[in-house]
Amino acid sequence: MISTSTSYQLISKDLQKSLNRTASDPLIARETKYYLENIGKVKSVDDLLGDHRLYSFAMKASGLEDMIYAKGFIRKILTEGIDSENAFANRLADKRYKEFATTFNFVRYGPVTTTFERTQKGTVDNYLRQSLEASSGDEDPGVRLALYFSRKAAEIKNSFDILADPALLQVVQVALSLPEETAMGNIDAQAAMINHKLDIESLKDPKGLERFLARFTTLWDVKNNVTSAPVMTLFTGISPSSGLDADLLLSLQNIKRGSF
Repeated sequence: MISTSTSYQLISKDLQKSLNRTASDPLIARETKYYLENIGKVKSVDDLLGDHRLYSFAMKASGLEDMIYAKGFIRKILTEGIDSENAFANRLADKRYKEFATTFNFVRYGPVTTTFERTQKGTVDNYLRQSLEASSGDEDPGVRLALYFSRKAAEIKNSFDILADPALLQVVQVALSLPEETAMGNIDAQAAMINHKLDIESLKDPKGLERFLARFTTLWDVKNNVTSAPVMTLFTGISPSSGLDADLLLSLQNIKRGSF
């Protein structure tokens, strides 16, 4: 079994190559071709919801694959748009719905909505990234979490953005060695704890983000993939509960990679 750390490095080192490989998958290539050939024909919310292949493609591209079944819910989001402060999408805590309504903003742009780059190439690019993350997650959930965090890091403005997203929070909990039980505490206290342990601005720097995700994948391996974690080969008889300091583990992992 390849470690999470190694798998993530192999994918992220040349992300475009990984995306190209995903795009060449016969099923993905077929659905992408259908989408690009037909999305321009969609002139209304009804048109989009009426073509299940196009609708499913768009939903997956927006990270909403698990909500494909909820057409009534999505119809309300799209028919109200985003221009009104009281629009349904603007009142939902999950930002994915507002992003979806922004991309397919029939309320504002009407029949020309699907002529824009964001609804065509932009949606295809998002679909490929979502597909890559999903397929990686089938083999190793830790890799999917790392890829997701890498994609969303630029959007993180404060600790509350992390707390509002279960996947981002899981990455931070592992990387900062925060007990899962802390998620049951006061929200302000959780935010303060994250701020104390993590410089969120450092995530905007590619090198800072790389270091953070190296820490996450190393500790994910220690917690979940003990037998495959490269750092663990430096020891014998070690277990995740051995109490080794997280910074020490990361330093040992860097030595293993020849970073020093």
